[in-house]
Amino acid sequence: MAGPDAELAQTLRAALAQTCNPETVDDLLAAHSNHLSRHGDFSRWQNHLAGLPPVHRDWHIDGGTLVAGRRVGKAEALIEHLRSFIPWRKGPLRLAGVNIDTEWRSDWKWDRISPHLDLTAKRVLDVGAGNGYFGWRMLDQGAEAVIGCDPTPLFVIQHAVIRHFAGPAANHLLAQRLEDLPQTLADFDAVFSMGVLYHRRRPIDHLTDLRKRLKQGGTLILETLVAPGDAAQLLPTPDRYAGMRNVHGLPTVALLHQWLEQSGFSTVRCVDRTATTIEEQRSTDWMPYHSLAQALDPARPGWTVEGLPAPARTVWLARSVSPPDSAC
Repeated sequence: MAGPDAELAQTLRAALAQTCNPETVDDLLAAHSNHLSRHGDFSRWQNHLAGLPPVHRDWHIDGGTLVAGRRVGKAEALIEHLRSFIPWRKGPLRLAGVNIDTEWRSDWKWDRISPHLDLTAKRVLDVGAGNGYFGWRMLDQGAEAVIGCDPTPLFVIQHAVIRHFAGPAANHLLAQRLEDLPQTLADFDAVFSMGVLYHRRRPIDHLTDLRKRLKQGGTLILETLVAPGDAAQLLPTPDRYAGMRNVHGLPTVALLHQWLEQSGFSTVRCVDRTATTIEEQRSTDWMPYHSLAQALDPARPGWTVEGLPAPARTVWLARSVSPPDSAC
């Protein structure tokens, strides 16, 4: 994979043909390729990608598991290649018959979100998409095309691995942050931001950028951590939170509601609030590092090792009422 593969380029151009000019798409692909190629493990990943066996390419969802590809040949070499892309965080996945027990039971999160959605024939932007698992769930729920972005090279490579087995479906992933995408990449019917907001130093700027990517009347689906309490307050997280770096404070539900309205959204609804458990996020053979269990205080149920309330995640739906500043 010397750069963005030809299949990604072809399908991405088709997905954006009606909204973005060819130069914009070429710039996106060039930035994607440059970002990946600078990573120190890129050559090793390329070798393992090239070593993936030929398969019958297809995909479907089976009880929450993304099932992609039917294996040709023995499993041992395939497992060795797939393990070279550890840690696998979002799933569950079954690639050419190999079950990948990911850190997150992302299907549980999707089950909390999906009853509130109608993605039929919708164009979707998935911000902080990880390896793209949720993009496949969006396509399965009727989306026309999903454009994802994530700055973590390993996750983007994992997405390329999944596409090797799944085939050229309309689930695309660019190796970039949202703020690095051109402002003209907009006019989406729905925008997802899941597990991103608390990593932003200026959360209202992030929410405003999300709103600008939507067509007027489009839907934001926001999934993020919140702090306990009824007042509109921000819980400081000065060092780490639940073992995570770069968590810049947690808002209460009331404060987050205010932020969404200040950012140009209406019909703001919190449709789910769920405490994260060690059954939903955990270490596995495919993610053999510290996970949520090591981030919680064993002597104080409901608290993290930093002495802060344990993670609780919310799902929000909101409508864009302010038109984007520009369009393709």
